[in-house]
Amino acid sequence: MLEIFQYSFMLRAFAAGSIIGIVAPLIGTFLVARRYSLIADSLSHVALAGVAVGLLLGIYPLYTALAVVVVVALIIERLRESGKLSGEIALAIFLSGGLAVAVTLIGLSRGFSVDLFSYLFGSITTVRDTDVAVIAILGGLAVALIALFYKELFSISFDEEAARVSGIPTKALNNMLVILTAVTVALSMRIVGILLTGALMVIPVVSALYLARSFKQSLLFSSVLGLFSVISGLFLAYYLNIPAGGAVVLFSLFLLVCALVVNKTQS
Repeated sequence: MLEIFQYSFMLRAFAAGSIIGIVAPLIGTFLVARRYSLIADSLSHVALAGVAVGLLLGIYPLYTALAVVVVVALIIERLRESGKLSGEIALAIFLSGGLAVAVTLIGLSRGFSVDLFSYLFGSITTVRDTDVAVIAILGGLAVALIALFYKELFSISFDEEAARVSGIPTKALNNMLVILTAVTVALSMRIVGILLTGALMVIPVVSALYLARSFKQSLLFSSVLGLFSVISGLFLAYYLNIPAGGAVVLFSLFLLVCALVVNKTQS
């Protein structure tokens, strides 16, 4: 079984995947607490448009996807905060709009390519040293910001109005949270794939909620489950020759079933 570590592309996949497996559920915990988890799926469709832009212009797609999803995430948050559109409506608009833009750009670039499919479903063989470096830097920054502003993020997740009255800069923190979500979505697509990124940000969190007895425990458990899902999924993808994204999400669903069983036996 250890032969898997003889290949440099697998080492890169495990390094990048481990970071994503920890960071994605960590951010997802705050999104689920706010009932805002659909933003991950919306931004993943927007990321597809960003990838299409990169492929069309000959720019590395990770960079164009990062830029596009961050801008759109801030627009969505602006619309939600202004009250002109509810959060759900704004997300639905950008989910369908992002997909429409992506399909149009794909048509202009003469259809699907092998590169595009690797972004859609994840590909462990295409993770580059550049990807690992970018994921490590931005993933570390995300963890640091969450640790630094944990109390404030906890407050706005459960009672934003009370947090605002108490002097917490809710607008800045909301913007930070959606930016972190956007960055995580863009970074996750190399391992899990654009179409399944939202699942990695939500399913481990749901599993953790069945096992944890406090919010801090749910943060810890969700990251552990996310990491375990990614590592196990990469093993399955390698030995069964299946797409990495599907393997990771299926294993996270397996862990969710296990969490449900454990919760039922304890109740």
